[in-house]
Amino acid sequence: MGALSSCGGSKSGDAKPYVYMPPAAPIDSNWTFETTPVWSDDFTYTGTPDPTKWTYDLGGGGWGNSELEYYTDSLSNVSVANNTLTITAKKESVGGENYTSSRIISKGSITYGRIDVMAKLPAGKGTWPAIWMLPDTYAYGAWPASGEVDIMEMVGWDPNNVHFSAHNSTYYGGNAKTSTLNIPTASTAYHLYREDWTPYAIRGYYDGTLVFTYVNNGQGPAVWPYDQSFHLLMNIAIGGTWGGEDGVDDSIFPVSMQIQYVHFYNMIHK
Repeated sequence: MGALSSCGGSKSGDAKPYVYMPPAAPIDSNWTFETTPVWSDDFTYTGTPDPTKWTYDLGGGGWGNSELEYYTDSLSNVSVANNTLTITAKKESVGGENYTSSRIISKGSITYGRIDVMAKLPAGKGTWPAIWMLPDTYAYGAWPASGEVDIMEMVGWDPNNVHFSAHNSTYYGGNAKTSTLNIPTASTAYHLYREDWTPYAIRGYYDGTLVFTYVNNGQGPAVWPYDQSFHLLMNIAIGGTWGGEDGVDDSIFPVSMQIQYVHFYNMIHK
């Protein structure tokens, strides 16, 4: 459109200057969540992860973070037994990398809801476990423009400091919105890692304690690309730009992350 002008026979003095009104930020409507999962896995079987529920990222090459592992779908790296999913990182040479691990991806997705993951984390310098979410379609462009939510990240050289983060085109990488909680038994006991996601905010809870809040300010996808369908990823990276800051202790391997369940609950729309 061109410059503002009078029209319809109005006198030029009748024209009023255009004033931009930004979109209103959402109001917190105190949304609640369904109590029956819309998608879940309680790992009540033995063998490979259920192929109707899970797929994988495979291969090496650093994954954009100078990581050192080669991701496989081998039973030696990812398996289910005793009501537990186990992701195992090993010291072995595959595909030009010196370590193997697994990065498992949910076939289930959700747009607004609650995500619960009960997990016990690996220990040891060089490990970088993560439970996180990425968009299905990248509606706003390549990473980080379409968003990422890290429900749990921990690096082995900084044990028990567990991080919840949100990335987007305004806040990403080292500038991401992040909160940290020290969980002294993160690698020796199971803890509940949870995201509550509504149109108003993303909130993170560890064992029911609120640790993270990121509010939608109504300024659009540059700060809030979280209005589209996201899926879950779980993995152990080895080394990398963050996980490898203090090197890798080869004496720790094999090392595992164990997950007892993953539950997605739909938000109840008002």
